[in-house]
Amino acid sequence: MSHPLEDLEAALGHRFSERALLETALTHPSLAYETGAVSNERLELLGDAVLGLAVAHLLYEAHPEWREGELTRARLQLVSEAALAPQARALSLGVHLRLGRTERRTGGAEKDSLLADAFEAILAALYLDGGLAPVLAFVRTRFADALSAEAPLPSRDPKTRLQEWAQKHHRSLPVYTTLEDSGIDLDEARFRVEARVGDGVRGAGVARTKRVAERRAAEAALHALEERESARLEAEPSAAEAGGDG
Repeated sequence: MSHPLEDLEAALGHRFSERALLETALTHPSLAYETGAVSNERLELLGDAVLGLAVAHLLYEAHPEWREGELTRARLQLVSEAALAPQARALSLGVHLRLGRTERRTGGAEKDSLLADAFEAILAALYLDGGLAPVLAFVRTRFADALSAEAPLPSRDPKTRLQEWAQKHHRSLPVYTTLEDSGIDLDEARFRVEARVGDGVRGAGVARTKRVAERRAAEAALHALEERESARLEAEPSAAEAGGDG
């Protein structure tokens, strides 16, 4: 009989000699808490580093003309939760995730954070079972567009963009304040963070980690800036027309 993970192994391009590694990579802490099984948390930690190395290596090869800052921005974008969750869905990881009862009831198999974590854990399992070569081959395939010679220069991350705006217009840095912390490790809304520039620009973000919550807060602040600028531009013609009527 075929093993239920054979399709996933085929998608990874690697048949595991120690399949228990792959099973552990798919085991969410919620199931480990209920059953005593080993969770994927340690593999996730290793996978974050392995993925970062693989992406940096391949970007370095693919874009010899890019400077350090451009390589760094591209790497950060490719290893972000927003980038990894779609990659996990393309592998149908949600089908294979081993979740506790509460996570199953709350749709854990479709949560971006859980999928991204599992993706990193699988990269660690792949590395431990086969070394760096299968990891590089897999990442090269999955991130082919970003690694092509024609890939555009990466855009700056939200926190960098907000910092640059704050320094230019306020000669200061954004301030990030943690408004709420539930203290629960598996809480998808554990941290609520506010980004503030001066007294007029604010944005809030919520996430399982403080780092992601800060990024979302920066995105919200940038969105508020865009809306304010759009409103100003819309008001200018009206003001000019009013002046002309006088």
